[in-house]
Amino acid sequence: MNRTQSREQAFIFLFESTFGFNTAEEIIDNAKSAREVKISEFSGKLFSGVLENIEKIDFYIEENIKHWSKDRLTRTAISVLRLAIFEMMFLKETPKSVVINEAVEIAKKYSTKEEASYVNGVLGAIANNLDF
Repeated sequence: MNRTQSREQAFIFLFESTFGFNTAEEIIDNAKSAREVKISEFSGKLFSGVLENIEKIDFYIEENIKHWSKDRLTRTAISVLRLAIFEMMFLKETPKSVVINEAVEIAKKYSTKEEASYVNGVLGAIANNLDF
C-alpha cells in the first residue's frame, strides 16, 4: 500500500471515529475482520497520531477557520483537516504542499469540490501562518 492509499485508509478510520461509537482499537479490529482490511504501518501511525494529539490539532483548526466553528464542519472536512494537520505538524518528512494536495484529493473523493476548496484554504493558512 502506498502513502496515498495509507492516508485514505487513515481518513476512513478518522471519519468512523467521529461517530464516537467505537474506540480506535475497535475501529481497526472491525476493519480487519468485517472488511478484511490490511492496515498499513503508515496508516496506523497517522490514525493513532491524530487521536493522541487531537486537542492540539483541533486548536489549529479552530484558530484558522474563518466565520465557522469546528462543530459546523462536516465529518469529512474535520477528518481530512485533522489528518493533514497531524502529518504537517508531527511527520515532517513529507512536504506540506504534498500533504495539502493529498488532503484536497481525499476531500474531493468523499465530499464536494466546494468542501475540498475550503479544506485547501484552511490547510494553506495553517501551513503559511504557523511555524511547527
